[in-house]
Amino acid sequence: MTVTATPTPLHQYPSYWGTQGRIAPFLPMSRAEMDELGWDECDIILISGDCYIDHPSFGMALIGRLLEQQGFRVGVIAQPDWHSAEAFTALGKPRLFFGVTAGNMDSMINRYTADKKPRSDDAYTPHGAPDKRPDRAVTIYSQRCREAYPGVQIMIGGIEASLRRIAQYDYWSDKVRQSALVYAKADILLYGNAERALVEIAQRAGRGEKLRDMRDIRGTAFMAPLGWKPDASWREEDSSTVDTPGRVDAHIDPYAMEPEQPKQIAGEVLPEGTQAIRIVSKSERVRAKLEARLKTVVRIPAYEAVAHDPVLYAHASRVLHLESNPGNARALVQQHGEREVWINPPPIPLTTPEMDHVYGLYYARNPHPAYGNAHIPAWEMIRFSVNIMRGCFGGCTFCSITEHEGRIIQSRSEESILAEIEEIRDKTRGFKGHITDIGGPTANMYRLACKDTKIESACRRLSCVYPGICENLNTDHAPLIQLYRKARAIPGVKKITIGSGLRYDIAVRSPEYIKELVTHHVSGYLKIAPEHTEEGALSKMMKPGVDAFERFRELFDRFSKQAGKEQYLIPYFIAAHPGTSDEDMLNLALWLKKNNFRPDQVQAFTPTPMALATTMWHTRRNPLKKLSRSSEKVDIVRDAYRRKLHKAFLRYHDPKHWPILREALSNMGRADLIGNGSQHLVPHPTAEERQLQAPRGNARGGGGPGTVGRIAPPRQPNLRGGKGKAPSKPRGR
Repeated sequence: MTVTATPTPLHQYPSYWGTQGRIAPFLPMSRAEMDELGWDECDIILISGDCYIDHPSFGMALIGRLLEQQGFRVGVIAQPDWHSAEAFTALGKPRLFFGVTAGNMDSMINRYTADKKPRSDDAYTPHGAPDKRPDRAVTIYSQRCREAYPGVQIMIGGIEASLRRIAQYDYWSDKVRQSALVYAKADILLYGNAERALVEIAQRAGRGEKLRDMRDIRGTAFMAPLGWKPDASWREEDSSTVDTPGRVDAHIDPYAMEPEQPKQIAGEVLPEGTQAIRIVSKSERVRAKLEARLKTVVRIPAYEAVAHDPVLYAHASRVLHLESNPGNARALVQQHGEREVWINPPPIPLTTPEMDHVYGLYYARNPHPAYGNAHIPAWEMIRFSVNIMRGCFGGCTFCSITEHEGRIIQSRSEESILAEIEEIRDKTRGFKGHITDIGGPTANMYRLACKDTKIESACRRLSCVYPGICENLNTDHAPLIQLYRKARAIPGVKKITIGSGLRYDIAVRSPEYIKELVTHHVSGYLKIAPEHTEEGALSKMMKPGVDAFERFRELFDRFSKQAGKEQYLIPYFIAAHPGTSDEDMLNLALWLKKNNFRPDQVQAFTPTPMALATTMWHTRRNPLKKLSRSSEKVDIVRDAYRRKLHKAFLRYHDPKHWPILREALSNMGRADLIGNGSQHLVPHPTAEERQLQAPRGNARGGGGPGTVGRIAPPRQPNLRGGKGKAPSKPRGR
């Protein structure tokens, strides 16, 4: 078995039923809708933690329509009641398999804040109602499917399954959990944008092959017996430890009496069985090395090891991220008890024709009629937006986009994007001429790629733009500028704004792009994310220095003035990120005040599964560098007091944060920043505040139990960046 490197294009598979078949107005959610379509059963049933909106920005609609185009009868069970198996029988038993996903978001991030408190709403639910999906939805949904139909085949996928394909630290339980495959007892797991694997699996399942036997598909993971390999030609590279020995040379035996071998004379006949030396060309050597790599599996530390050894956890995380380039990634294997999780190399990115094919399918572009006129926040946010690309080569350590979508940018054609804008104009109810976004994970990475595909396929960098922009990266924004101009010219389109995040360090390479953006596509405010100003924090985020932001702001202000517009940047920053000291946050607060920025919403770092920053949070090690037992320790902001303090520095202008800031500044030896002048960070307490903070007597005549209006640090935390006393259940972003 060899994992194929040249897959069949999505649009070249034969239709499963032999004909295209009838396109459903909406994928059926009830037996009545199945009857209208003339179906007695579904081939595949998709289960999701989101409500069903038939729009390509929602994964369930996108994969459902793709499977429909392949000729399969696809049903949808959206946000089922998970308390029993009854809701999972609504469409009957699927003829081939259940496809289970938590939805567009990880269910734990969707349900809980950075402080682990339940959220009061859910953007992917009608009327924003909370509690419509369970914790760890992929696991619970899969278990209910098995209860409803014992022996049914189950495939799991989506971002929740994708980020839990190996043993991973779980912030909400504060422990390392096993692969989602173990808990869900699924037959196969799809990770990343899985259209390619999904179509191949469906086609092979339709021919009678079992999901558990499909072990040669890129972008998939599965459980296997200990020591399993596809065939005898595969070799294993052991990377289960960090303390690897150096080269060991055999000792020369001084008593050996081996005679010296005589040199061959030209024209001499070699003895039988002797082989002459053959000169191998470089291309042959490269080809042989690549073929060997395709049949190599890397063994990373077992679940039992990473669950108790932070260094091995960080090492496993580093190996996984280094094996993420589809051009050179090898399979990974990780032992879980008496079985192993086998992870095939990442999927080959979709080509532009394939992207056009997926986004050019039929979509109703509206929520399912079962929801009536219900307000669905996520739908309101994206209903007039267009996704033009996938992937991100930024590699920010706190972000999981790279782990899920990959570093290689996959772009749609200009014609496909313009056609979708026209479709929004003609089909989406409520459209009044405003396209709210033309973007993706990053607004300005459209058609940006490595200048040489050979270099790209061999690269093992974690980021194309850190610590600096790679010299091999094409940063030409001309195709995006042209797309903006053509989109604005479409009849019926009055305004186009950019809502996706902007990579400003790339944008400054193209002042023409910034001018185009500022002149035509900003409605007063532009969100941008420098995240921090200090090198200690930025180096752990893999983000550029603040100088790049300053250059972008200069161009933004200049072109806004030239356009006669009063426009502002809204910078986003992260509090309590690994590697951030209290002094770093103080310096950031002073920078914010100097530049008259007053953040209204503050993000605290939340450890998400598989992210490199999460590895730092859990292990206090830096997986951006080679690991050893003596590797550098990373300062982690885990205790509640320091997390509250770091958020307070970002909200230095909010009076409710002044007490904790005054206390911290005094402890840090920076009481000079407390005062009522422009050079001060926070003002002196007012007479009323001092009165509230004064100690109150008790029955014994001493000070009362605590003071009013003051937040006391727990157990003498080290405010200079050391480790404070961590509570039993740490909280954060």
